[in-house]
Amino acid sequence: MRINVIDKLASKGSIFTFRDAQEILGADYSVTKVILSRLEKKGWIERIEKGKYMIIPLGAEKGKYVLHEFLIASMLISPYTIAYWSALNHYGLTEQIPTTVFIQTTSRKKKQKLNIFGVDYQIVRVSEKKFFGLKKEWIEENCIYVTNKEKTIVDCLDKPQYCGGIIEVAKALKSRDYDIEKLSEYTKRIGNSGVIRRLGYLTDVLGIDIKLPEVKARNYLYLDPTMPKNGRNNAKWRLIINLDKRMIGELE
Repeated sequence: MRINVIDKLASKGSIFTFRDAQEILGADYSVTKVILSRLEKKGWIERIEKGKYMIIPLGAEKGKYVLHEFLIASMLISPYTIAYWSALNHYGLTEQIPTTVFIQTTSRKKKQKLNIFGVDYQIVRVSEKKFFGLKKEWIEENCIYVTNKEKTIVDCLDKPQYCGGIIEVAKALKSRDYDIEKLSEYTKRIGNSGVIRRLGYLTDVLGIDIKLPEVKARNYLYLDPTMPKNGRNNAKWRLIINLDKRMIGELE
């Protein structure tokens, strides 16, 4: 039974939904529920959350085998993309390993913070206009979405609290491992003057040449909202610089 049923379910990959199972098995709700319950009791599948499952490989022990966290993240909400600090780490733009997996979406979910199999997940909802720049990546033979490098940098400037702060963005910028024109385009497209201001200041400090729109705002924003609320004003970018400039300019 395991070989036939699991092989059928595996046609969707190592993760599947209750609806997937219904379609694949050609069974009604009640029969599908019984089949999945039996498979779970035998340790052949494990529930990720309601209506979402993963297949336990033959020989692996239930409760000890865990899928890649990005695959689990891809099941939690739709649409989705791996973003912020998780994406920075995925591309090697930071040496820091975040303890939380950050997921960006345009949908609502009752719980924004989840813990599944001991891993923390943070769901960040954004407006439709901010949901772009997705790239397909392959993890364990499954296709997932991750924000591309340029969108990741822009997102982190938009919401520094989800990337470990501005220093992590500065590290990514200093790597020069991105398309400068696309970064400029995305900065305008996201529609947040704070992104333009923070990027403008950082690129000035790091000596990076980029074309950015003129800042017409009169108010001042903190360069890094995650840091203590004190610092000096920068009139050019209308920022309160609450981060030591040397910490940015002297990054290894």
